[in-house]
Amino acid sequence: MDRTSYFSDRANGMQRSVIRELLKLTHNPDIISFAGGLPAPQTFPVEYVKRATAKVLEEEHVKALQYGATEGDPRLRKKLAEIMKRDGIDADPDQILVTTASQQGLEIMAKIFFNPGDTCIVGLPTYLGGLQSIKSYGGVPVGVELDEHGMIPEKLVEMLDKLEAEGRRPRLIYLIPDFQNPAGVTIPLERRKEIVKIARDRDYIIVEDTPYRQIRFEGEHQQTFQSLAPERVLSLYTFSKIMLPGFRLGWAYGPEWLINKFIMAKQSMDLCTPPFNQAVTYHMLEEGALEAGLKIIIKLYHSRCNVMLEELEKNLGDLEGVSWTKPEGGLFLWLTLPEGMDTDELFKKAIEKNVAYVPGSAFFPKNEDHRSMRLNFSYSNEEKIREGCRRLGKLIKEYKP
Repeated sequence: MDRTSYFSDRANGMQRSVIRELLKLTHNPDIISFAGGLPAPQTFPVEYVKRATAKVLEEEHVKALQYGATEGDPRLRKKLAEIMKRDGIDADPDQILVTTASQQGLEIMAKIFFNPGDTCIVGLPTYLGGLQSIKSYGGVPVGVELDEHGMIPEKLVEMLDKLEAEGRRPRLIYLIPDFQNPAGVTIPLERRKEIVKIARDRDYIIVEDTPYRQIRFEGEHQQTFQSLAPERVLSLYTFSKIMLPGFRLGWAYGPEWLINKFIMAKQSMDLCTPPFNQAVTYHMLEEGALEAGLKIIIKLYHSRCNVMLEELEKNLGDLEGVSWTKPEGGLFLWLTLPEGMDTDELFKKAIEKNVAYVPGSAFFPKNEDHRSMRLNFSYSNEEKIREGCRRLGKLIKEYKP
């Protein structure tokens, strides 16, 4: 029986997430995993959750356990606007849509922007979940090269010229400006201004995916794309990395005309983000859970990042052709191996040695990179990071293409 005949072309084109599948392999407690983007469990604000949950169940259960507005809890939206204003954005709560984390924001983005065959600009490399959403609606992600300062404006112009000349004008420009997933790099202000000018001159929408921005442990915060060009920037946020992932809570912010379309698209997906989670989160924010938690997260991740950088230098610093990024925040860094090495092949050997990473090919639109890997430093403790880097260094030095 040809079961593909039962499904739509869209469904037949779907693929499982490489990262989600790899995480199944790492459930073995003997494996040191640098593969997932998992926050450290000790940063979860458990006591805040307990107090807020008790308050909601006792005082607000009638509303919190009922259906809610698609736009989200008005109290929470006001609180989110305050968070954004502290980041230099003159946010209007009416332009906020509460989402089921930022991944739903990406899915809605793809749903409302792409017809089959439509192109869009992404980083090279870029977030796998973004690629999946774009492709699931028939979009064609086209990569623009990154360097240590993020997307290169000159390369962006070259690609836009090429696609426009071919009659394949991109629908949007998708960016992760701060501590980019997977590369860990940040776009500096002057380059952000260049990209905004390109978007304005050519009339493009920018989607600013910003899940890690608050986790900066070195350097200075760079001005957001939202604050630079509010008339053409859609910003996607999530609490998954900065407070807790289990509530699956995030938000989208942008021009009113764009958020209105987002609301329409979300209504056919899930009607509303769980009101109970929103109410609990609101009270946690009122108590200061975000600010208190970020202090813990930043200190812990900074320490773990430094340990990983030290161990990479110790175990791979003498190997010619190896390089890695040095993030100022976030959860990831990007390791590139010498010409001829294949991190997809090496992954099988790594699992045998009980260490895991994500092969770089997963973060490219056509899986075209096989020399790189993404390493996560937020989840494993310092002892495991040291041992995992030692195992990885030994494997790489012994690797024979």
